[in-house]
Amino acid sequence: MTTPTTLRVLYFAQVAERTGVRQESWDWPQDGTVQQWLDALVLRYPELQDMSGRLKVAVNQFHARPSDPVRAGDEIAVFEPVTGG
Repeated sequence: MTTPTTLRVLYFAQVAERTGVRQESWDWPQDGTVQQWLDALVLRYPELQDMSGRLKVAVNQFHARPSDPVRAGDEIAVFEPVTGG
């Protein structure tokens, strides 16, 4: 459950495997950008460092760019790009 100062964060596939969690709440009382949040993610989970350049983020179920805003109360999903053949 999110509160007005938290984010609901969902991890998928290898991101979930590396973090050891599928979802969690993050304290995020300020506004920021997706890139700022990704930087905080790597600080929290250094095991994601080598894949940080290819991680994709969705904010409130919409694909997000690094400059898009992240605000308290948002839902963040983190995943790797999917390829097909």
